[in-house]
Amino acid sequence: MSRPDPARVHEFLSELQARSCAVLEAEDGAARFRGESFRDPGGTVAAPRVLEGGAVIEKAAVNFTHARGAHLPGPATAARPELAGAPFEAVSLSLIVHPRNPYAPTTHMNLRLFTATPAGAAPVWWFGGGFDLTPYYGFDEDCVHWHEHARAACAPLGPGAYARFKKACDDYFFLKHRGEPRGIGGTFFDDLAEPDFETVFAFVRSHGEHFLAGYLPLVARRKATPYGERERDFQLWRRGRYVEFNLVYDRGTKYGIESGRRIESVLASLPPEVRWRYDFTPAPGSPEARLFERYLVARDWVDPEAGA
Repeated sequence: MSRPDPARVHEFLSELQARSCAVLEAEDGAARFRGESFRDPGGTVAAPRVLEGGAVIEKAAVNFTHARGAHLPGPATAARPELAGAPFEAVSLSLIVHPRNPYAPTTHMNLRLFTATPAGAAPVWWFGGGFDLTPYYGFDEDCVHWHEHARAACAPLGPGAYARFKKACDDYFFLKHRGEPRGIGGTFFDDLAEPDFETVFAFVRSHGEHFLAGYLPLVARRKATPYGERERDFQLWRRGRYVEFNLVYDRGTKYGIESGRRIESVLASLPPEVRWRYDFTPAPGSPEARLFERYLVARDWVDPEAGA
């Protein structure tokens, strides 16, 4: 297994954070990110960036962390339990956007490198992450555009990669207690270290590039769509599902809590407003019902191997 280079990953993710904040501020046109920096005695560096109350973006968080610790928390080693508790280093960027307009989708991306050093053994490394899209009102052209970029993001790993990581995303972002997906998916990967560091790092960099190209045009298309209280109510109700997933299933949230990260940063992905309604069901034939019938189902929005 080739050796990892956390310094290069740090540089890339830090630059991607700055670029992402800049383009999101430009899209909003009014609000700015609040930037903070923290360093703990163990050498962990955290740089959360949060935007709230914008004209287009109700809330966004773009958080960079370079963590070091004596004991790797269990949620970081879901597929490698033998490494739990080993000394570790983790470099990560987590990004979440909650637009104000209900016709513009919420999105999430996470990219991370873990290295762990078991007693008496050489360092072990792996990448994890991906991106996904959570619309409140579905549009076929938006779904196709998003998945075209998800497919392109997987190109460095060759044929079959997009289909593999799309399925992993559909499986992961699924609320088992509701029996429904969180959104229309994208890509999800974890414990990825093959074939070598350079190839997988290229795959991760590709995700950083295609995420912005896949998401920003969707916000530009939908941010001025007229809406009323019905759409806003449905958006806030669906955001409740987002909260449920993050607090019940999300490994990143569990990792942040168990590793002692700053809780405001760990929970920065949660939407600013949310609504739960008892036993709500969208009216048959409504645009809200169509979200469940056409969009919250696993499907191929693009040919998995086109352009591979």
